[in-house]
Amino acid sequence: MNKKELTAPCGIDCFNCEIYKGNITEMVKKAVAKNRGIKEEDVPCEGCIGEKGHCSVFTDNTTCATYECITGKGLRFCFECSDFPCSKLQPLAEGASHYPHNMKVYNLCRMKAVGVEEWAEKESREIRKRYFLGKFKIGAGPQL
Repeated sequence: MNKKELTAPCGIDCFNCEIYKGNITEMVKKAVAKNRGIKEEDVPCEGCIGEKGHCSVFTDNTTCATYECITGKGLRFCFECSDFPCSKLQPLAEGASHYPHNMKVYNLCRMKAVGVEEWAEKESREIRKRYFLGKFKIGAGPQL
C-alpha cells in the first residue's frame, strides 16, 4: 500500500478510511449502500487519487472542488499552494462526528512539518483516533 498515493490532496488519509477498498467489510458496505441509496458494488473507494476526486459515497458523483483546484495548479497537496489554507479547507460542524473533514488542515500542517511519509506511517492513525474518540479539553487538544 502506497500511503502517499492514498492521501487526498486535502489531507484526508484515504488509507485509514473504512470505505477504502482495502479496509471495507461486508457489514460496512451493506450499511453505507443502504444509507446512501447506492449499489453495494459502488461503495468501496480506491481513494481520492484513484477515483480522480470522485468518491460516490461522499460527493454524489461530482468531482471534488479541492481535487480540481489542486490538480489544476499542478500540485499534489494543498500545503504546497500559496493560498494554503483556503476556504475549501475550512472546518465545518455539519457531519463532523461522522466524516474526517475537520482533520484536513491539521493533517496538512503535520505533513508539511514532518513529511508525508512520516505523517502517514507514524501519525495519521493516531490523529484519526483522537479525532473520533478524543474528548474536548480547551487548549489541550483531544484527550483519550
